[in-house]
Amino acid sequence: MRQKLKNAYCLEMDKAIRSYELNELDSAFHHLERAHILGQSYIIPHTKSHWWMLKVGFKKHNFREVFGQITRIIASVLFSKIWVPMGNTGGSNVNPLKPMPIPKDLKKILSK
Repeated sequence: MRQKLKNAYCLEMDKAIRSYELNELDSAFHHLERAHILGQSYIIPHTKSHWWMLKVGFKKHNFREVFGQITRIIASVLFSKIWVPMGNTGGSNVNPLKPMPIPKDLKKILSK
């Protein structure tokens, strides 16, 4: 992972975890979605974003999210290096195979 991309991913994860610890779960999930977009082509960052989404799902008692994240964790380990739907935010509210528009600020970071 390039340093610029790694820094942006870590910043989003830090914001997500901080929000999670403050019980600001919607904010945490927002930052996890952004981290997911940045890290989805790399197994560990991709899986880590889904792990934290799973934790948010548990904390919100959202069992649809919990089930969705369990399946996505497995898929992230198996497919991150093969194919990912670019821009997909990673939540269970979106089709896991659907590419999505990438926010402009993240698109700049992802471009080489």
